[in-house]
Amino acid sequence: MIYEFEGMIPVVHESAFVHPQAAVTGNVTIGRDVYVGPGAAIRGDWGGIVIEDGCNVQESCTIHVFPGALVVLEEAAHVGHGAVIHGARLGRNVLIGMNAVVMDRAHVGAGSIVGALTFVPADMMIPERKVVVGNPARVVKDVSDEMLAWKTEGTRLYQGLPARLHAELRAREPLRETTLEQEALRASQRAIYRTWNETRKE
Repeated sequence: MIYEFEGMIPVVHESAFVHPQAAVTGNVTIGRDVYVGPGAAIRGDWGGIVIEDGCNVQESCTIHVFPGALVVLEEAAHVGHGAVIHGARLGRNVLIGMNAVVMDRAHVGAGSIVGALTFVPADMMIPERKVVVGNPARVVKDVSDEMLAWKTEGTRLYQGLPARLHAELRAREPLRETTLEQEALRASQRAIYRTWNETRKE
């Protein structure tokens, strides 16, 4: 759902996909090839939110801000399921892990990875290409070229998802039992991307 608030209407590029069960309110700008999943709440009621091209905001994420402030997700920022971004800035091509929290005026440098369940406190400045974990967050190592390439590949999958959803997503009644055609379709889903741990075992 897209909501006007006090005259401010979200701007969503036509190539972006905002799931009908997401809520986008007020002073929000969403760029090209952005994916916003069901259950996401992007609230530009008190301040502004800018989501640049190629970002994804996955299921049950919350993006909000204190009055008069601004949240920016720079190009290709990747926000995992259930994460909260409150008044922060995410640099280009960062990864925010599932259920992580990034607080006000924090800045996550380009190419950095924030681990799942990490708490990034207000005002924390994370340099470029760092791995950050814990509560409170701490830098534990650099992001290697290999790790950054893995992250970029995963984000690229999400950048292609909006077009697929525009073309193929439709509400349907469920089948009561599977069919041979459905079995063949389900069997055709391939492992085209793997977890970081799986790539390290090779």
